[in-house]
Amino acid sequence: MSDEAILARESPHLLRIAVAATSSGIIFGLGLAAAQMTNPDKVLNFLDVTGVWDASLLFVLGAAVTVTVLTYHFVLRLKRPLFDSHFHLPVASLIDRSLIAGAALFGIGWGLAGYCPGPAIASLGFGNVEAFWFLPAMFAGSLLGRLQTNRMTDGK
Repeated sequence: MSDEAILARESPHLLRIAVAATSSGIIFGLGLAAAQMTNPDKVLNFLDVTGVWDASLLFVLGAAVTVTVLTYHFVLRLKRPLFDSHFHLPVASLIDRSLIAGAALFGIGWGLAGYCPGPAIASLGFGNVEAFWFLPAMFAGSLLGRLQTNRMTDGK
């Protein structure tokens, strides 16, 4: 079968995936904006428990946990996701040094910048200048981490 025939056969499936991904991203971004998580000052005030603490983001966290708890097991009872052949679930369960270091770096970056990846990307839609600086640094850090992991793996 030619590449063109494969592409023609898969195009409707790929279009459904693209529409689902785009719709999910828009809904997620709107949710982040509605919760004001695209405002780094709001996030930094949430993280500043000894200063000007703004606990309102606890409602966002509570809503996310509630939705996950109520739907996670129902979704995983499906034979497969709507637009893929299988669920892509993490297989690693070991809490090791690299996981702790990565979580610490994520937290430090979040505390310094007031952004984590989702809100930073959503902030681009609002023209937040800080996001235009933060995202390239985040991607560079991710690339460096991946290169370091590959280097360590190849050295073993």
